[in-house]
Amino acid sequence: MAGKLYLVATPIGNLEDITLRALKVLKEVDIIAAEDTRHTLGLLNHFEISKPLISYYKETERVKSKVLIEKLLEGKNIAVVSDAGTPGISDPGEEIVKSAIENNIEIIPIPGACAFVNALIASGLSAKEFCFIGFLSANQKEKREKLEEIKYETRTIILYEAPHKLKNTLEEILNTLGDRKIVLARELTKIHEEFIRENVSKVLSKIEEIKGEFVILIEGSLKSKKDIEQSKINEKTLEEHYEFYKNQGLDKKEIIKRIAKDRNTSKNEIYQYFLNY
Repeated sequence: MAGKLYLVATPIGNLEDITLRALKVLKEVDIIAAEDTRHTLGLLNHFEISKPLISYYKETERVKSKVLIEKLLEGKNIAVVSDAGTPGISDPGEEIVKSAIENNIEIIPIPGACAFVNALIASGLSAKEFCFIGFLSANQKEKREKLEEIKYETRTIILYEAPHKLKNTLEEILNTLGDRKIVLARELTKIHEEFIRENVSKVLSKIEEIKGEFVILIEGSLKSKKDIEQSKINEKTLEEHYEFYKNQGLDKKEIIKRIAKDRNTSKNEIYQYFLNY
């Protein structure tokens, strides 16, 4: 009988944030797969837990997943942990989950700390809907392309960023998204936990040497891409509006229908205007 795969959330700073259930699972499994075995060993020693550790980090995820699947199929119960937070959220975990599903192995999530969730609920920005991006690419061109992609995202946008890349990322946000309201959540659950709530330009004017891991939360765009495009269309004359849809290959009946909808007016009114067009 195959073993079970546990995805165990660990503290993102304060060790007291680990759950009783997480401790129970870590004590009972046969093997713990850790992003950094040295880091996890410190956590285990703190709670007097002694278990065999297997290194399982991003660069070796695919290779190590095969090793872990073999052990699970042998009947071993395995817990996957990241250095901090929930496995699979910008941390290793996704590959082993996919492989476990393919091999009909039971997957059990053990909930707990997650940096972006804690940052969001304390940010003061809308938590009704949000868009989690994680880490932006280190490649400057790809970073700009991703920011352009989310430029008209109306939901709260959430990013992770390392301290040495923070200034550059904020400058790109300012240049691409504008001077939005943002929140920087720094060193969550740790002694120097801090929330900085300002517009991007003000945050940039204050930043010098800032340490710690960051969650960046960005206020969503007030207008969606659809709203912007609609506004541009409605600035056209009726003739330009007509030609816009005609160039898309639409027939006269469909064009009139769309113009009426765009301008929130009756189809008959538009039809009469273009009767001899």
